[in-house]
Amino acid sequence: MAGENSGESATLETTPTWAVATVCFVLISASLLIEHGLHLLAKYLNRKRRNSLLQALNEVKSDLLLLGFISLFLTVLAKPIAGICIPESTAETFLPCGSITIDDEREESKCQQQGKASLLSRVGVQQLQMLIFFLAFFHVMSSFLTFSLGTAKMKRWERWEAETRTLEFQFSHDPRRFQFVHQTSFGKRHLKFWSEPRFLRLLGCFLRQFYGSVNKVDYFTLRHGFIAAHFSERTTFDFQKCIKRGLDKDFRVVVGMRLWIWVFSVLFIFLHANVFRSYFWLPFIPLVMLLVVGTKLQGIITKMCLDTNDVSRVVVGSLLVRPSDHFFWFDRPKFLLHLVHFIAFQNSFQVAFFTWSWYKFGLRTCFHRKTEDIVIKLAMGVVIPILSGYVTMPLYALVTQMGTSMGNSVFPEEVVGGLKRWHAKAKRNLARRNNYDLGRPSLEGSLDASPSFATLDASMSLDLGHSSDDDSIELQIDIEEGEIVDVTQLQECRKSESFEGFQSSRLKL
Repeated sequence: MAGENSGESATLETTPTWAVATVCFVLISASLLIEHGLHLLAKYLNRKRRNSLLQALNEVKSDLLLLGFISLFLTVLAKPIAGICIPESTAETFLPCGSITIDDEREESKCQQQGKASLLSRVGVQQLQMLIFFLAFFHVMSSFLTFSLGTAKMKRWERWEAETRTLEFQFSHDPRRFQFVHQTSFGKRHLKFWSEPRFLRLLGCFLRQFYGSVNKVDYFTLRHGFIAAHFSERTTFDFQKCIKRGLDKDFRVVVGMRLWIWVFSVLFIFLHANVFRSYFWLPFIPLVMLLVVGTKLQGIITKMCLDTNDVSRVVVGSLLVRPSDHFFWFDRPKFLLHLVHFIAFQNSFQVAFFTWSWYKFGLRTCFHRKTEDIVIKLAMGVVIPILSGYVTMPLYALVTQMGTSMGNSVFPEEVVGGLKRWHAKAKRNLARRNNYDLGRPSLEGSLDASPSFATLDASMSLDLGHSSDDDSIELQIDIEEGEIVDVTQLQECRKSESFEGFQSSRLKL
């Protein structure tokens, strides 16, 4: 026993140099392999022009850097933290288990001499470092799993998009044909006996998540509504690629560790005190929230069908749904994305905490009192990423296209970057010349040539070209609002995407 304690407390002064060198070599090699793998992944994403995923990868690197700083601070401040003394009565409150266990008598002797307890022992600091590492690791892995499943689910949408260019599809969607709304395929799917009563509609949308959450008819109808709201009638816009770019941008948000994520991580650690009995209810929160979000998304599709039926019982050609922000909570489609982000994080925390406590204290501890606790936590850790990735995220990527504003995912990344740079330059010129009142001039500019004069309510026209792909865009920009409000024409945009024109629309940069 003495030998074991001596081995655990041995310093570098009494440790063979070959042992220290071996450990350093292994750690450095592993770090270099990880860094090289991330570098190869970044090159692959850059070659594929997946700029949003490249930015998501940079988010992961930033989180790892932040994690390294936290670990460093905990290591440096371990002794000062252990030297902070608190009353024994305070130290016995909000315990994860039923009693206090002092692991390092030597480090706490200073506080014990005062009849107090250490705020956090050095052993506790080391265990906290490991918990933070597990949390970051499982959050990144869970996000990648969710994104991979969502991408796999959306593969079939490529076939659906290709089907819209066939003669059979054009014949079945003859714009001269008259139909009752309830006779259309979309109407037959959503105008049910349970569609009108609010409670029954919520129940029906809840159950629909588990079978055919994104139907081909829903995809075609929402695609038609999106194009009719923002483009000309005969455009060959690739809606599936637009959704794919949107999913890439959403993943960049979900994978990040924002400040509020760290705040909730601290809260969850606090809630693992025995007095809260969190093992009864905390693992179910992400599942309940995920099902609520899925129900809301399904309900939006049904509500769009009901609104169309209320406006007119007869449709000419394909049924047309009207995109609008009022279908979403707080009129903010992106609010649902933040909920998905929270769900992914909370589930990752549950899995990380379970793995950490198993690794440090064993499977049968006060953290896992019964077999049911273990089964529930493992089941939630598997079910939630699968349900989120294969059902909720693809559904979200499709439905959130039906907001009032047109997201910038309609354009390739290079075009969006050019518009942002031109728009920023135009606003800077506007700030310098806001004392001039020249009416509403129409000014020609380009990516490298900003307009000369503009008023606060001026509209400016932009002809943006790309030498590599001969892209040409003509836009009108509302400088005061900071949004593109009227997209009038887009020609030869990408060889794989042929935009033939836009109607009056709003585009958020």
